Amino acid sequence: MTGLLTSIQAALGLPHTPIPFTSSGALPSAFAVTDLACASIAAAGQAVSEWLQQHTGRLPTLEVDRRLASFWFATSIRPVGWSVPPLWDPVAGDYATKDGWIRLHTNAPHHRAAAESVLGACADRAAMASKVAQWVKSDLEQAVVDAGGCAAEMRSWSQWQAHPQGLAVNAEPLIQYSADSGENAKPWRGSVAQPLAGIKVLDLTRVLAGPIASRFLAGLGADVLRIDPPTWNEPGVVPEVTLGKRCARLDLHNNNDRAVFESLLKDADILLHGYRADALERLGYGVAARQKLAPGLIDVCLNAYGWSGPWQNRRGFDSLVQMSSGIAEKGMQWKKANKPTPLPVQALDHATGYLMAATAITLLGRGGSARLSLARTAKLLIEHGAGTDEALRAEDDNDQGMLVEQTPWGPAHRLQVPLKITGTPLQWALPAGELGSHRAQWW
Repeated sequence: MTGLLTSIQAALGLPHTPIPFTSSGALPSAFAVTDLACASIAAAGQAVSEWLQQHTGRLPTLEVDRRLASFWFATSIRPVGWSVPPLWDPVAGDYATKDGWIRLHTNAPHHRAAAESVLGACADRAAMASKVAQWVKSDLEQAVVDAGGCAAEMRSWSQWQAHPQGLAVNAEPLIQYSADSGENAKPWRGSVAQPLAGIKVLDLTRVLAGPIASRFLAGLGADVLRIDPPTWNEPGVVPEVTLGKRCARLDLHNNNDRAVFESLLKDADILLHGYRADALERLGYGVAARQKLAPGLIDVCLNAYGWSGPWQNRRGFDSLVQMSSGIAEKGMQWKKANKPTPLPVQALDHATGYLMAATAITLLGRGGSARLSLARTAKLLIEHGAGTDEALRAEDDNDQGMLVEQTPWGPAHRLQVPLKITGTPLQWALPAGELGSHRAQWW
């Protein structure tokens, strides 16, 4: 555990302060997933603590609960009388090929269409499986990617280390920092109870890692405005990740909406985005354009496969990176299974989200940019050794908070927060809400 935390502290430039982890047990995994959950949440808390010390002269103490951290890395919402929609499209998943395994990610309609443009229309998993079985895994991965889809063949860690993209990711730091001079810094408007009050966060991220980051910032008082394209939806995760945020839609191919976006960006303190490396560039909002529009902006971005190498612009998700990097193959060995065995939770997404939040907070008052990737977080997890068999005590009603969250889908509870910062409770002013349910404007 200490190795994971000190590695993250070093990457963030935080003091190597020990942070207590309470309770016991771990998620069952070939890897130290619960340790990663605790260390990434602790680092985000430590960034808050250091920020408060800068402004108040007092350093709040922290602690992280192992059980609750593990549970939050799965899901924090507990609906009352309703259910969150399924996370996965019916045909998403792992399939046997002629020579191994491949994962197809088809949650977005256009990603499913891309896979079916290669394989033919598939009504269900059985139809998909029979078609995939006729392919060599590397050929199918490339064909789906070339069609604009998302796929990853299962590789071992040693194969990934020898792969050009694995080599590129191995050479990257966990967090690629570029801090500014701080000359555009704004006065602090927060308090011990709400250290990020007055901070405007423009969130262009989707699905999981980035939204986890902005949810954490919202829980500390930041004004988070999430922007999605007109038709995007992710019903399986929206109730989980929109807590504390306002959500609007803009079409960045429309001139009026571009003008709105640019005015939002000019007033933002933090920009979070998870587009592929070249996507914002193609929309006319590359690094230079963003810096010109918003001097002093804290610009934190992530992608799936890293920021150098042949796959830097490849579409990817947590489950695909687990296949590519050797995590699913190692899990299969560990469980003595006959199919890929991923982590018990989407830990690369969650951990990278907390690292993004920690990074943004460490850049407050200075400005600057940072890049993170799911593949580099995977390397961090893989290199910090095996998991443990010590089971977590099962969740019970006492793990839920007392407040009732009135969401558009029905009432819900949240699990109690795993991070305790003395004097600074994580609390959210807004319930989770639908995408596009607010206007694209700052409060």
